[in-house]
Amino acid sequence: MPNDLVVILTALNLEYQAVRQKIASPQMHRHERGTRFEVGIVQGTSCRVALALTNKGNHSAAVIAERAIQEFSPAAVLFVGVAGALWETARMGDVVMATHVYAYHGGTSEDDGLKARPRVWEAPHAISQLGAHLARANDWADNTPGSGRDPQVRFGAIAAGEVVQNSKISAEAQWIRQHYNDALAIEMEAAGVAQAGHLNGAPVAIIRGISDRADGTKSSAKDRSWQPRAAANAAAFATRLAVELVREQMEIAMSQAGRAHSADRREENVSNIAHGSTVGIMAGSVKDSNVYLNVEPKVTAPKDLTAELDAFRLHLMQHHTEGILDDETYREALVDLDSARRAAKENTPESSKRAVMQLKRLRGLIADCPVLAAKLATLVVAAGGSA
Repeated sequence: MPNDLVVILTALNLEYQAVRQKIASPQMHRHERGTRFEVGIVQGTSCRVALALTNKGNHSAAVIAERAIQEFSPAAVLFVGVAGALWETARMGDVVMATHVYAYHGGTSEDDGLKARPRVWEAPHAISQLGAHLARANDWADNTPGSGRDPQVRFGAIAAGEVVQNSKISAEAQWIRQHYNDALAIEMEAAGVAQAGHLNGAPVAIIRGISDRADGTKSSAKDRSWQPRAAANAAAFATRLAVELVREQMEIAMSQAGRAHSADRREENVSNIAHGSTVGIMAGSVKDSNVYLNVEPKVTAPKDLTAELDAFRLHLMQHHTEGILDDETYREALVDLDSARRAAKENTPESSKRAVMQLKRLRGLIADCPVLAAKLATLVVAAGGSA
């Protein structure tokens, strides 16, 4: 099912605020267990974002990530924030997008030392390819006066553990750099989010801005200087990635829908050809060899209402992208559509009535768009109402 929503998670409030500044008209969405999301649209686009705070640690991040996936079935989950650089490759303020994530605390302790037994999750190929494309285009960064050089996007492994690393000479610091010497950055949540995405079949991207060097030089004063800049850079790249992910999904879905429609029309035409049989029709008039029909158009209900509602979402997105639907109307339309879809999925007499009510409300909302209103007529019939 195509989705125009991307979940963005952060561990720190500073990171949360950096992303929130990119979102227009955020609305509160409360999970039944109390987790709060803010759902809005990336400024100037049709891309919806559900933003939430996980707090520190892989375990907390994994729980909130899975909760978000179950709640929204997003196009992707992006974990966004700051991290420490392990090597000089990534400079302060640069953005690291993970090609794979190490859960580096896996291991076995033996007489001759600690042996690494990490869990590893690779980033989905399509997201990695899109991220690399955006990095090459190099037009994603905010051009804030006085912000210094433009940040660069680095691609490589990210190591995720359970402790804050701020040393270059401690036994653990040396062990990490020895066993995970291809990791560009180190942090505390990526493994949990990657595991949640893996278990739920959701694409995950980890995007981190470099705010320190995890080498003993980390300090409160430096954090106050670099954390906001690193978080802002990560947020800028992540929201741009989210927009492009949704745009690609919409283009693919529209292309597939077009091909499916053409195939259905061809199948219908073939089925209407009678091989060796007599075809009877009701004609308004017959003149010479021409038949003139005089029949009322018939509204045919779709076979799978939820699938048709998903397809209708794409039409809403397209009208919003083209400026036919304004932001407020688009948001309200999505609320009605989602309510109708949930009701249709329940498939009970009472839920069918709710689906009809929501679809009729939606039809009134977009009455100024005759193309959308006409498509909704078949959906109302499919839900059990009258066109």
